[in-house]
Amino acid sequence: MLPIILAGGGIGGVAAALALARNGIRTIVLEQAPALGEIGAGIQIAPNAFHCFDRLGVGDRARSEAVYVDQLRLMDGLTGEEIVHVPLGDDFRARFGNPYAVVHRADLHMALLDAAQKTGLVDIRTNHRIERYEQDGGSVTVFCQGHAPVKGSALIGADGLRSAVRAQMIGDGEPIVSGHTTYRSVIPIEQMPEDLRWNAATLWAGPKCHIVHYPLKGWKVFNLVVTYHNDVKEAVAGKPVSVEEVRQGFEHIHPTAQRVIEHGSNWKLWVLCDREPIERWVDGRVALLGDAAHPMLQYFAQGACMAMEDGITLAEMVADHPGDIESALNAYQALRIPHTARVQLASRAIGQYIYHPGGATATTRNHVLQSWSPEEYYHRLEWLYSGSILPNATRRAA
Repeated sequence: MLPIILAGGGIGGVAAALALARNGIRTIVLEQAPALGEIGAGIQIAPNAFHCFDRLGVGDRARSEAVYVDQLRLMDGLTGEEIVHVPLGDDFRARFGNPYAVVHRADLHMALLDAAQKTGLVDIRTNHRIERYEQDGGSVTVFCQGHAPVKGSALIGADGLRSAVRAQMIGDGEPIVSGHTTYRSVIPIEQMPEDLRWNAATLWAGPKCHIVHYPLKGWKVFNLVVTYHNDVKEAVAGKPVSVEEVRQGFEHIHPTAQRVIEHGSNWKLWVLCDREPIERWVDGRVALLGDAAHPMLQYFAQGACMAMEDGITLAEMVADHPGDIESALNAYQALRIPHTARVQLASRAIGQYIYHPGGATATTRNHVLQSWSPEEYYHRLEWLYSGSILPNATRRAA
């Protein structure tokens, strides 16, 4: 079989390449950047991400890179008081079979990349910007700027929010700009106020804004993420900004939470975007994966997790349908669309009703969340964290 072509060398594309390689399937990864790497800082990795790491053979390395937080802690951004915390200790791990942790995005990407390259079945080509694809019923040909056409048995668009593959397949234009702006900073632990150095994924929730912080890299640094509604209309990614700009929108927040902003440095801005769930990810021998298929807001901390689950499911379906790539892609689509659409919609709802409400809605949020026991929280997360959505492994060639 011709190799499967993967457009995009981010977490989703590399995870898919690794999953396919572990089923003995060759891939070509086409990345438009001059070098592989991940932009961003810390990400939260729930048990379903660790299920993926184990299936991809990088579980031990992922665990060695991670910081294991004791709790998910929700603070009231107006009063400075704790609303609720969800313990992530032994009972949580026993329930879901894996921990909840935080890790630097680049470390996670490198773990997947190293494992993929060691298989000898993954051909990574940088500086390949995709222009279009053609298919003839038996293969797919991908055309890139300044390079010879690349031919494969299938094409998987894992090329992100503004996917060129999606643009040709779906043609749904620009993503939806949420009007929410996120600012990110990573600081040495010494710059984090000592009384806020909690071993928790902490979120300060306020009207139309929130602040997140947690430790990274063996407690050497803290990840800071602050978000507020400023109704911007244009998507921006990775733009450096001043601390004065970051302060805007947080004047009404408790002074304790505001101190997190003051201690940040080298802030960068992202405008959050997503898309509506769609009913079709497949066009013959071409399929979408990760943010190209189901871009979601950050509020459920599931973007990378969903992309890795996509890659594993895709690989298993290809292995289950030898010689019939179109049936494999349709089976993959049928398994993943309902689940990822649920996460997309839930991410929006969490932002609206948990992270950013004010007034009576915030009071109601506090009352409801404080009424739940840890077991009730675990029960409500079962559908997402248990890993039951992943298909059973069929075979391993490596």
